[in-house]
Amino acid sequence: MRTLFSTLIIAILLLMFNQPSYAVDITTDTAVSMVQDAGADAASAEEGRGFTQELKKRFIEGGPVFMGIVLLCLILGLAIAIERIIYLNFSTTNTKKLANNVEDALDSGGVDSAKEVCRNTRGPVASIYYQGLDRMDEGIEAAEKAVVAYGGVQMGQLERNVSWVSLFIAIAPMLGFMGTVIGMIKAFDKIEAAGDMQPSLVAGGIKVALLTTVFGLIVAIILQIFYNYIIAKIDSIVNDMEDASIKLIDMLIRNDNSKS
Repeated sequence: MRTLFSTLIIAILLLMFNQPSYAVDITTDTAVSMVQDAGADAASAEEGRGFTQELKKRFIEGGPVFMGIVLLCLILGLAIAIERIIYLNFSTTNTKKLANNVEDALDSGGVDSAKEVCRNTRGPVASIYYQGLDRMDEGIEAAEKAVVAYGGVQMGQLERNVSWVSLFIAIAPMLGFMGTVIGMIKAFDKIEAAGDMQPSLVAGGIKVALLTTVFGLIVAIILQIFYNYIIAKIDSIVNDMEDASIKLIDMLIRNDNSKS
């Protein structure tokens, strides 16, 4: 009996002394995990700030003249590209639905009803339809000429200011290369003034030269992506305009034949 009692007391004492240690281990593990997470977040934030600061530093090192002009090319090019993208998205319409609505209105209410449908629809296709219907009383040939002429006008509006984006794409790397040449000239001027070929004299000029080239190429690449998207969008709208114009002439011919 005494042996059993002694065994129970020893077991209780062991449990009492082991429990706090287990709790301390859990608390310690949790604290370590929290510290590691906080350290990772701080490192990530520091990395983001480091990239921004490094980019700003490299931009300043490139020189205010050429780097400022390259930055201006990027700002103007992006402004024009974004404006064109918004305009082209608003110019995009469902040409098949518009053609069906115009044909139904033309059959049920005549030319005036079809013109009202075009007037209430945005986009170059609706404008071309309206011009063709407006010349319907002068004959099919006059309506066809109006569609072709106004199609050219709408195409010019779609391509407005796009040439400026291509200009900035060409100018940005040229400015970078010009900065490269000027940086190399400055490096050789320092070598000539010192009368000795030291790496420290050449390194600064070469670094400036390479920075202007890199930033010029980055600007050209960014604007080229926007430019290709704009050109593809314009081509898509122009194809819709051509298909819709053919459908309109066919509708007018059928309507004229049905009347006669």
